[in-house]
Amino acid sequence: MSANRLKLNSDKTEFMWLTSPRSQHRLPTSGPLIGSNVVSPSATVCDLGVFIDQDLTMKTHVQQTASRCFAILRQLRSIRRCIPTSVFNSLVSALVPSRLDYCNSLLIDLPLTHIQRLQSVQNAAARLIFNQRRSDHITDTLISHHWLRVPE
Repeated sequence: MSANRLKLNSDKTEFMWLTSPRSQHRLPTSGPLIGSNVVSPSATVCDLGVFIDQDLTMKTHVQQTASRCFAILRQLRSIRRCIPTSVFNSLVSALVPSRLDYCNSLLIDLPLTHIQRLQSVQNAAARLIFNQRRSDHITDTLISHHWLRVPE
């Protein structure tokens, strides 16, 4: 790396071991030496905004995505009365589905519990746009906004 004038930031460097449970006993006990720091392995790493688990279940990515989307929805709910309805609808429609759609090709064949978590984010966004209660039926709302249900 130094020959190509590249410098590695050891404070931000993460790595993880990907191996089968059978061969985990063969892994080294300490991580590689980067600069003067030894980097210890992590159970989850983030690359380009995608959280990858050690066992490749995408559980952490789904949790982080849902958590961030719900945080956005809470912030948007607090400014709902301060801006016009059309602007509010545009904000929700731009921010939440874009987060759900980011790298969604990595989410193929997820367990149903993960898919339901992402669907709950989409349902909450639709309810916020149309000012519905949690007990109201959501399918007609999703159809009227041209959002598809996450296939199960």
